[in-house]
Amino acid sequence: MDFNVFDKEKLKVWLEIVLAVVLVAAVGIAGNKGAFDKKTVNPDKVNAAGNEALEKAADENEAAQQKADPKEDKKDSGDREQIKEEREGQASEEVIAEGQYPIMGKSSVTVDQMVEYFKTSGEAYPSDALSKGGADSIETFCQMYYDEAVAEGVRPEVAFVQTMKETGWLQYGGDSSIEQFNFAGLGTTGGGVAGNSYPDVRTGIRAQIQHLKAYATADSLEQACVDERYEYVTKGCAPYVEWLGQQENPEGYGWATADNYGYSIVDMISNLKKMK
Repeated sequence: MDFNVFDKEKLKVWLEIVLAVVLVAAVGIAGNKGAFDKKTVNPDKVNAAGNEALEKAADENEAAQQKADPKEDKKDSGDREQIKEEREGQASEEVIAEGQYPIMGKSSVTVDQMVEYFKTSGEAYPSDALSKGGADSIETFCQMYYDEAVAEGVRPEVAFVQTMKETGWLQYGGDSSIEQFNFAGLGTTGGGVAGNSYPDVRTGIRAQIQHLKAYATADSLEQACVDERYEYVTKGCAPYVEWLGQQENPEGYGWATADNYGYSIVDMISNLKKMK
């Protein structure tokens, strides 16, 4: 008998046995870990997930619809613009209701109301002096205020009432004279300093409104600047009429030093709005 052949055969058998054992062990481990499991989809889980997503989407849509304005469904661009204006008006009124009257914004005040408010003063309109500057009547004068204010986004009643306060219902008597067409004391510092002069009524009105805008916002002007003092104003330091008074302004800025300057203008605006 050839023992070398026998040993080789025996060794071959043992190697095959060992390999078989290792293979069986590997298969068993993989099977326990699910390596050879068929990947199946549980339809119940799929339906549950789908239903959950649909329910979430429905809830979100419902919440969005509750917050949305029904008017937004309108497709016409004019309708959308109207809605935007309505919302802007509502936002402005909310601010006013909280006790602060914005200088900037759209207003419901009309030229007719401004005219009637002037007439309540009992003062005569100085047509002789102001007609030289292009405003021969109170109606023309008020229309100029309205147009110039709207052009810059300033509320017309703010500028107009400030003028009535500053000039004593266009009767003057202070450092400035009516011939200067300076309607809000621009450049006057007291002690007989007359302040700025303008070539006509409209330019004087425009300068005042641009100066108000400088106090109210950092937004740029819509028209060419005619206010010589525009650059000296800290832009946006007084967005509300009440803050035009330095004593009431949180940062100490303001148009005038008089006590309750801005609040007195707001009181006058309230009376103007009562006009029919």
